[in-house]
Amino acid sequence: MSELLVVGSVAFDTIHNHLGSHARVLGGSAVYASLAASKLAPVRLVGVVGKDFPREAVDMLRNAGIDTAGLEVANGETFHWEGRYSKDLTSRETIQTDLNVFADFEPKIPAAFRNSPYVMLGNIAPQLQLHVLDQMESPELVIADTMNLWIDTALDALKELLKRVDILVINEEEARQLTGYHHPLAVAEALRTMGPETVIVKRGEYGALLFLEEDIFCAPAYPLKNVADPTGAGDSFAGGFLGYLAENHHSDLRQAVICGSSTASFCVQDVGVGALVELSREHLDKRIHDFRELTCF
Repeated sequence: MSELLVVGSVAFDTIHNHLGSHARVLGGSAVYASLAASKLAPVRLVGVVGKDFPREAVDMLRNAGIDTAGLEVANGETFHWEGRYSKDLTSRETIQTDLNVFADFEPKIPAAFRNSPYVMLGNIAPQLQLHVLDQMESPELVIADTMNLWIDTALDALKELLKRVDILVINEEEARQLTGYHHPLAVAEALRTMGPETVIVKRGEYGALLFLEEDIFCAPAYPLKNVADPTGAGDSFAGGFLGYLAENHHSDLRQAVICGSSTASFCVQDVGVGALVELSREHLDKRIHDFRELTCF
């Protein structure tokens, strides 16, 4: 089992959905990914919060086995996002984004974290993702996420980042935007020529596609009767995926995808990070087993 470093946003989210309004629940890419990964491997978190960030939230992260020595507390307020989901939870609109202390975030990797063999670059500006890599000591595996904002506003830096990334995790719409292609095989081939050896295309309620050289793996989303909140599902997928690789020394990408899909399926069953906080390894293993049964024929 190896340590993994997670760098990304730590935030408060105000979420409006079919269950009502939920004000200032804990969120952010680094939080979702760290909680998911912590079920499998030791996690080191780097992010920034404001003076308003509660001690109880830090204690919760630490109790989950997450090293918060890289969590910077800056003068000001914590990053806040507010959004409203459609009734079927398949789309959302942003109502307000308050970057606050996150606007001046420059990730500072503690000396004790720089030898982390596994690195997850959460969805932050590619210039900051590159800054993180410049501080690391030859990591074994780097996984990165990105979004349409950076494709629109920081494409050159994103292309530089992709040259230094082993695995790219990206949703289907953004993968098409970045490559200019529509069909999955053409999209994956174009992305792999940009640098990453492995590409994972997230497809929301339809699961995920894994592309590695000639190997293609399609994992469904776990069927659920009720979904409470899809916020953070993609970050939970990435955290569970990388956590599996860190625990098993990068042994089986297909198994890692199923592990990521399993952690994401728990994430969406509660608003915010509640389901991930309560998730036990026993329940995670049971869902992975159920996935195996679901896809066996």
